[in-house]
Amino acid sequence: MTTVERLRNPAREHRFVTSDGCALHVESSGPADAAVTLVLVHGWTQDHRTWDGVMDHLGPGVRTLRYDLRGHGGSAPATKETGTIPRLADDLAELIAARVPSGPLVLAGHSMGGMTIMALAERHPELVRDRVVGTAFVATSSGQMDRITLGLPGMAGQFSARFERRLAKALSHRKGERLPLSPTMVRSGARFLVFGDHPRRADLRLVADQLLCAHPASLGAFQDAISTHDRRVALAALRGTPSVVLAGEKDRLCPLPHAKVIADELPDAEFVRFPGAGHMLPQERAGEVATRIGALLRVS
Repeated sequence: MTTVERLRNPAREHRFVTSDGCALHVESSGPADAAVTLVLVHGWTQDHRTWDGVMDHLGPGVRTLRYDLRGHGGSAPATKETGTIPRLADDLAELIAARVPSGPLVLAGHSMGGMTIMALAERHPELVRDRVVGTAFVATSSGQMDRITLGLPGMAGQFSARFERRLAKALSHRKGERLPLSPTMVRSGARFLVFGDHPRRADLRLVADQLLCAHPASLGAFQDAISTHDRRVALAALRGTPSVVLAGEKDRLCPLPHAKVIADELPDAEFVRFPGAGHMLPQERAGEVATRIGALLRVS
């Protein structure tokens, strides 16, 4: 059985169906009676495996809930209408209500996962107010993603921003279940786009495999949603909640200034910069990310 087939045929306990009928792949671990539950939300083109390295450092005593966003990994595709960040926030709220109906929560989001948590604060403020006791924003942004230049100067940077919009449109109209790309091609692109200095081969393989498991048209819809994401104001709902903002100094997708904006809106948050790291902090700096998340769990 291929990775795609394994992820898209989960056992019943790994399946959650949202209110609009989208089946999500879910993974949970740790003691059911733990004092706090950690919910891990991955980013665009990835799936729950993004957090594997972090999980290894957290240890077995931590109760965790992770899942594949719609259109990613083992979850069903998103439609053009449901490939939005507000819908992802609603999915997260519904999953929490079903699988962790009570008790305090720590939420950690990488990239689009962090954007999903911001939208959760915007759309479900009562959930955040009553139950969220910690948040970790990992290599993410609160807005202005339509201006990303991938770290390229001048005209090259302007072209990259336009190219991303064209790519989103092309992907959203694609009919196939898989991107017509070889793993070698994806790994080469990932080395430049999402990693900092000296990426490990295993991390490159994992990122490539996750991308190739994602649904192409869903990726296009979400790329378009990311370009219009604007939730700096929504962060106000998290002021006073223990938080950490983690950023790679060589992140091309969510550059350091974007993390600084989040930290400015959450003045009590710990702001951590990782020299030499890129966008994939859960792989590149798994131990350090786990340490910061673990501190939030202890504070709660």
